[in-house]
Amino acid sequence: MSEFSTLGIRPAATVLLVRDAPAFEVLMVKRHHQIDFAAGALVFPGGKTAADDHDPLWADLATGWEAVGADGAALRIAAIREAYEEAGVLLARDARGEHYVGEAAADIRAAVEQGAVRFIDVVARLGLRLDLAALTLFARWITPALMTKRFDTWFYVAHAPRAQQAICDGREAVDAEWIAPGAALAMAASGERKVIFPTRMNLQLLAESGSPDDAVARARGRALVTVEPWIERRPAGDVLVIPPDAGYGAVEAPLSALT
Repeated sequence: MSEFSTLGIRPAATVLLVRDAPAFEVLMVKRHHQIDFAAGALVFPGGKTAADDHDPLWADLATGWEAVGADGAALRIAAIREAYEEAGVLLARDARGEHYVGEAAADIRAAVEQGAVRFIDVVARLGLRLDLAALTLFARWITPALMTKRFDTWFYVAHAPRAQQAICDGREAVDAEWIAPGAALAMAASGERKVIFPTRMNLQLLAESGSPDDAVARARGRALVTVEPWIERRPAGDVLVIPPDAGYGAVEAPLSALT
């Protein structure tokens, strides 16, 4: 992280939950139109880290610590918490080490999102441990300096729990749907759905895979190159550019793609 200035940049995490049902799909949520960032956009579940994501008590309430690398455990905990809050999906294991198959109570999810109930207490009461190893690093994007609000967002990919149903929270996310990456890109291109630049680029990268296993394997085999878009001048106007070795190919996009 030393090669980037992180002053005033909030750490954040998001998760691409993927499944075969039977087609290859990813879970996306539509953000509320009154949210101050990416309002109305189709995104992956995610958000900023919180103080409780750093609680040392997670040492006894999470498994898969060997998978944690430069990202740090708090970002993985944030990604799992956000998937729980926004979509009701909980990447955790029970006392037997089996994948959690229960349903997330809407009132408890709302209380966690509002800060009235601690996520760590919910996990403890359910007798679960978060599955940090369920997450595989997929990408890392830093909001460019031209934006008022900036985030250092770590993207993860994970197999969606087969026994859990995704249901949006109705607050930050007003809809949740499973969608083929290519279909999401087509709807973005046609203007049918709003998809901001980082989401579109990671949908494009995900669409190169043919299955959840393939997506996870590709992510594991890909060198993680941090993407912080910058502006370059072109005869037709300024464009956003990203590192050519980040896995997305040669990319230029209009500044409007950020909002």
